[in-house]
Amino acid sequence: MKSSVAGKARPFATVELAAHLLLNGLRYRLLRLGRRPGRLQALSLEVTHRCVCRCLMCNIWKIPASVPDLSLEEWKRILASELLTDLRELDLTGGEPFLRDDLPELIEYACLLRQKTLRRLRSLAITTNGVLSQRVLDTVERLVAPTRKAGLELVLVCALDAVGEEHDRIRRYPGAWGAADRTIAGLIELRRHAPHLILGLKTTVLPQNLDQLESLCAYAAERGLFTIVSPAIVTAGRYLNLDLASQLSLSPVQREALACFYETHTADWSFHAESLTQFLRTGRMRRPCTCGYNYVFVRSNGEVYLCPLLAQSVGNASSAFLTACLFSEQAKRLRGQTGRRPECATCTEPGLERYALPYEGFAYLRFLFRHGGQSILSLHRHLGLDKYV
Repeated sequence: MKSSVAGKARPFATVELAAHLLLNGLRYRLLRLGRRPGRLQALSLEVTHRCVCRCLMCNIWKIPASVPDLSLEEWKRILASELLTDLRELDLTGGEPFLRDDLPELIEYACLLRQKTLRRLRSLAITTNGVLSQRVLDTVERLVAPTRKAGLELVLVCALDAVGEEHDRIRRYPGAWGAADRTIAGLIELRRHAPHLILGLKTTVLPQNLDQLESLCAYAAERGLFTIVSPAIVTAGRYLNLDLASQLSLSPVQREALACFYETHTADWSFHAESLTQFLRTGRMRRPCTCGYNYVFVRSNGEVYLCPLLAQSVGNASSAFLTACLFSEQAKRLRGQTGRRPECATCTEPGLERYALPYEGFAYLRFLFRHGGQSILSLHRHLGLDKYV
């Protein structure tokens, strides 16, 4: 009986998803015609630029200590923006977010807003290098109850670039591997009593760790962790690392090896794996982007970016409301270039697909027709795309 019901339910779910994607695609194209933003569905906040690591692929840690992070009250004001009533996903990143003593208060405020203005918020994600083990575990333990009460998934993504001492060398922090391993073990223990705690790994692919990917996947599988594996991004925006381009680049042989890796791991990444495989072999990324329409990134000093890879901000949220930043002439001009800028052709950022695929609609719809309902519904669940449809 259960098998029969499931068999009937799956086609209906696929048809329903296709209808939503079609409507979303039409709406998005109307917004593009006027270069107008929609209600934000995803928001990334770099809550601090401070970090304990000095990673090979990132220069965020070089931002002078004299550059202040926004205060707790300023971050609260951003979260209370009228543009966020359709927000589905809130990502807190850094630097190292757990260096902020008031990080729990910020997240508890988001949980409070979940009952008021952020009623569509489904998940709250924090990216960490896992070095500050006890601080991470104490903070997450404190946040389990309020996020559960608010009906939110609490997603912890631990940066892990190798299994063993190679991770220390990449992060340029002695003991980084051991600390991250302890943090992950502690989070897994917390997860036993908190099923809404979702745990994963994010691996930045470099020439130094290409041979570590299989070991990392095995490490994740043994512990029930989702995985994000993506090449290092070189940008004057988010990572401030244009000077590192030559040392972060993969050779042609390494690019082909990575493409083969993605081809054998499509169950986990699917659309992202297809896009990356094509990029690694052609040198050009082809996928939808909705930056500036349903997503923005806010730097630790309050600068607002339609896309985290862009060097041009559209205003500062500490001195203006988020609405004023997104409706500025600069924002309108940059929105008209979404998906067409030089940065877009080499963008391998995996997080952007979570909100772009459902919102742009048509690319996801084509993927559905190519791969069939069961395949796309598996992708839908794995990436958490259901929150956007």
